[in-house]
Amino acid sequence: MNISAQLVKQLRERTGAGMMDCKKALLETEGDLDKAIDALRKAGVAKAEKKGVRAANEGLIYSYIHHGGRLGVLIDISCETDFVAKTEDFRELAHNLAMQVAATNPLAIRREDLDANVVAHEKEIYMDQARNSGKPENIIEKMVDGRLKKFYQEVCLMEQAFIKDPDKKVKDLVTESIATLGENITINRFTRYAVGEEISS
Repeated sequence: MNISAQLVKQLRERTGAGMMDCKKALLETEGDLDKAIDALRKAGVAKAEKKGVRAANEGLIYSYIHHGGRLGVLIDISCETDFVAKTEDFRELAHNLAMQVAATNPLAIRREDLDANVVAHEKEIYMDQARNSGKPENIIEKMVDGRLKKFYQEVCLMEQAFIKDPDKKVKDLVTESIATLGENITINRFTRYAVGEEISS
């Protein structure tokens, strides 16, 4: 049976398990996602599934100052216990996320956090561009959806390609950390400061 890369990716995002484990589980369950999750859980591989419902009340505010002191980021990241908050792995995740924010300057953590007016404005521009191409209406919708998806991948932290490994999304990085550390992890907020940039109120 041929298992698509998209299905493997979906399973990885939901479980935090490795690529080969996911592919094997999908092959064994003939591509059934829910059964594959159960198979991984039984094998003790799926650690991240359902962690998201647990309260993350501990954590840290991590600061990252780029070389030369002209760019800085503060990021608020939570976990479930003070023990995990003090681990090297958790601090490394916070460091990588702060570096990501410094490098890419995202507008929001998730797409649902984006200002609705910003999204509506982008959509309007994409609609005008697509209509000017003279394509039929059903194709225009697909073009706009594709461009909006690309926009989310550029401006939403969780959907961005991870700067140290572009084959991985930031949300994959967080999911892997949840699997490794065994606790729910949440990015709450971030602030990016750059010398010479206009300060928005």
